[in-house]
Amino acid sequence: MKTIIKAAALALAPMTAIVLTSAPAAAQSKTGIAVADLQRAVATSSAYTTARTQIQTTYKAQIDSFTARKNAIDADLKAKGAALETAMKAAGNKPTPAIQTQYEAYQKAGQNGQAELQRMGQPIALANAYVEEQISAKLSDALKSAMTKAKVDLILAPDATVSYQPTVDITQQVVTELNALVPSVGITPPAGWQPGGARGQAQTPAAAAPANPSQQPSSR
Repeated sequence: MKTIIKAAALALAPMTAIVLTSAPAAAQSKTGIAVADLQRAVATSSAYTTARTQIQTTYKAQIDSFTARKNAIDADLKAKGAALETAMKAAGNKPTPAIQTQYEAYQKAGQNGQAELQRMGQPIALANAYVEEQISAKLSDALKSAMTKAKVDLILAPDATVSYQPTVDITQQVVTELNALVPSVGITPPAGWQPGGARGQAQTPAAAAPANPSQQPSSR
């Protein structure tokens, strides 16, 4: 999600630049400054929280299979790692052809497991990405509207500040605007849809099927 949020934030860059360059001097500046956590705004929006619940229900079988397989892979890797450690201790921590072979097998098992989990989680990841992209498509508009209503000219991310009072945080105002602009989203991507792809951009929240997700803004 961070990539999507970053893109939305960049959309406001020209406005911010105007604010900074139009002030003749710092002493004369009347720029209103606020803080907004855009990632949290998306994650706490009504559309996102509802979609998450829908994904957990609709993709329950896939999520359960993924979790079970991940636990099995983790257990297997833990056993292989313990066996490798025991073999190394027995060899006095000196490399041997047998240990090298055992280590390579351990590494390959980890890589194969990761690839398998990635394949299994692909439908869930796509559903989450589809939800995030629909909401984030309106994030710039929501932020601008919140800034106008709060009479703010410049927005900072929380991690770009040293300290600030809660009163300058307009994240909740952004959430309110998002809820108005995107009351709901679909969770089933169109066939062949990919994050950031033309199909995803053409599909609007209103046109998406009111359906089904699991994961916090990421990640993933």
